[in-house]
Amino acid sequence: MATKDQTQDPEKPKKDFSEEAEEEVERCPVEEVALVVPETDDPSLPVMTFRVWTLGLASCIILIFLNTFFTFRTQPLTISAILMQIAVLPIGRFMAKTLPSREYKVLGYGFSLNPGPFNMKEHVIITIFANCGVSIGGGDAYSIGAITVMKAYYKQNLSFLCGLVIVLTTQILGYGWAGLLRKYLVDPVEMWWPANLAQVSLFRALHEREHKTKGFTRMQFFLMAMGASFVYYALPGYLFPILTFFSWVCWAWPHSITAQQVGSGYHGLGVGAFTLDWAGISAYHGSPLVSPWHSIANVAIGFIMFIYIIVPVCYWKYNTFDARKFPIFSNQLFKSDGLKYDTTKILTPEFDLNVSAYESYGKLYLSPLFALSIASGFARFTATLTHVALFHGSEIMKQSRAAIKNAKLDIHAKLMQSYKQVPQWWFLILLLGSAVVSLMMSFVWKDEVQLPWWGMLFAFGLAFIVTLPIGVIQATTNQQPGYDIIAQFLIGYVLPGKPIANLLFKIYGRISTIHALSFLSDLKLGHYMKIPPRCMYTAQLVGTLVSGVVNLAVAWWMLDGIENICDVEALHPDSPWTCPKYRVTFDASVIWGLIGPRRLFGPGGLYRNLIWLFLIGAVLPVPIWALSKMFPEKKWIALINIPVISYGFAGMPPATPTNIASWLITGTIFNYFVFTYRKRWWQKYNYILSAALDAGTAFMGVLLFFALQNENKNLKWWGTDIDHCPLASCPTAPGISVPNCPVFN
Repeated sequence: MATKDQTQDPEKPKKDFSEEAEEEVERCPVEEVALVVPETDDPSLPVMTFRVWTLGLASCIILIFLNTFFTFRTQPLTISAILMQIAVLPIGRFMAKTLPSREYKVLGYGFSLNPGPFNMKEHVIITIFANCGVSIGGGDAYSIGAITVMKAYYKQNLSFLCGLVIVLTTQILGYGWAGLLRKYLVDPVEMWWPANLAQVSLFRALHEREHKTKGFTRMQFFLMAMGASFVYYALPGYLFPILTFFSWVCWAWPHSITAQQVGSGYHGLGVGAFTLDWAGISAYHGSPLVSPWHSIANVAIGFIMFIYIIVPVCYWKYNTFDARKFPIFSNQLFKSDGLKYDTTKILTPEFDLNVSAYESYGKLYLSPLFALSIASGFARFTATLTHVALFHGSEIMKQSRAAIKNAKLDIHAKLMQSYKQVPQWWFLILLLGSAVVSLMMSFVWKDEVQLPWWGMLFAFGLAFIVTLPIGVIQATTNQQPGYDIIAQFLIGYVLPGKPIANLLFKIYGRISTIHALSFLSDLKLGHYMKIPPRCMYTAQLVGTLVSGVVNLAVAWWMLDGIENICDVEALHPDSPWTCPKYRVTFDASVIWGLIGPRRLFGPGGLYRNLIWLFLIGAVLPVPIWALSKMFPEKKWIALINIPVISYGFAGMPPATPTNIASWLITGTIFNYFVFTYRKRWWQKYNYILSAALDAGTAFMGVLLFFALQNENKNLKWWGTDIDHCPLASCPTAPGISVPNCPVFN
């Protein structure tokens, strides 16, 4: 359906950089980009074709359905866009061979169902549609997480229309932020978004013909690696799940609580444990093959310091926060006697805190690793602001003064000048429109959402402040320092005792940022693949709207259709619908919304000293920045990144130390040793291998579920018992009696 004036500005002549002699063309200074991203373009290729609309919308709907469906399971699975990226290629080529090529006219607009061979730009746009089905339905599915907590945990009577407004406004708000920040997070060459290089490599392997050389072509390597990944995932995914957490320490000391606390990969510190499951390696920090080595090294510093020094000292040496009354690693909430906290005993019918009931029932306690992980979020938030201000502040100020217009462009930016740009007001309309509708929701559904209009404005302001600095970190390191805790901490102080308001504030103040960064990453992919910006705008906007509607429809169907969904106590023991991701969301709403940070972290609160981490995080980047200025010849100093170091212990729980340790080891092997000593292999195959592992795992995961697990055909033997560390969840304080655990005198 594309025409040439849709993809190229007729007022600007085409540039052939291969013949350009007078004008110097600067290659991208980021070595990984220069090695992987093509430096050519063909502006005449059709983009928004009939094939794109058909396959793009189908990919979007299929992925949003699968990802929403899988997030409710005990073993959640995120189906990446790579699955559809591969599946649509033969279909697109088949359509190019069979569809009629004659031109049709509708209202004076001419288009063809088959404008020629299925090209790479069509494939990229279809993947952009598919990415909407992953970013909105996969990962942590935040908006649906809030709605699930409201309906399944708090048993709130929420209308479908209110839920739809919540889902769509958060997505479109994020798209508006992305449009405002394009100049800072997409155009500069330093903002290279490492994760995109895996998709670029895969597109080139699927479409470019290679000359016959020694070894395999990229396409041959991809198919072999994907096939091996597909077959292998049957082991950890179904036949031999213990490969996900191989905790040999527990086998050596089967009766020692301390040994199992140290060695358990699932409920402990994971010392010596490892995973042979790609889904486990890439579950929380993404593929380690696409993260640059300096980012991996920073995460490793934080991880080692936290898991192997801070947590053991706090637990065994000082018994910090009565830590030994509880499991060393757990996302559950506890009473002072070590038993689980029953939130229904302190909740009013209006979903507010019953203060008298709380005072009589007792205070809330956290497992030591959970409490310290929350504290790391305090430091990470202020460290991110300070780091970006010191290391990137001058560049951001220059771009704010429009100096970017006179800056020297690399070849990718020069090639993109051939296309019409998207006016800023297109994004402003989306941003303002979603903000207005969100504010109206605070009046129309006041009792359901609990969040007043000024709280909504507060959330918008927080997102405006933090999206840019967090985007800078992700665009350069492939790590996204979260501030979920800060968003909930702030509104918890302002509106204590209101868990639903806390959930909604988190969505608009934090989750809109997550979606903005996802959109910005896709915009950078379009930049690398030379997709016309207006085509990108259309695909992302339509994909967002379709994904949001399908996302809520599937979740609503499951919440209403599956009896006792997410209720672990009421479900059958073998039921797969335990919703572990949403349990964490519920626990957070209790900690920050229902009980509130003042009772936990304020004066007299058990965790009050953790507040100092705000100040520590703000100060730590300063000496690193000062040293980088004093010794500019030592380039490695500037690569020390405090926000990313603190990210080494982010997301635990639900992430486990074994997930992160295996991610670090894998990333070190490929992005240090292979990159340093086998650079030609790395250039040709590294990102292809990452894509193949993702694709093979995803295909087998879907097959296993629909063929076996959905029919409750589960195996029961020694190899299906994950971890084999039953004592790792036991407390060690004297006198604490917990079911299935010994009592110490």
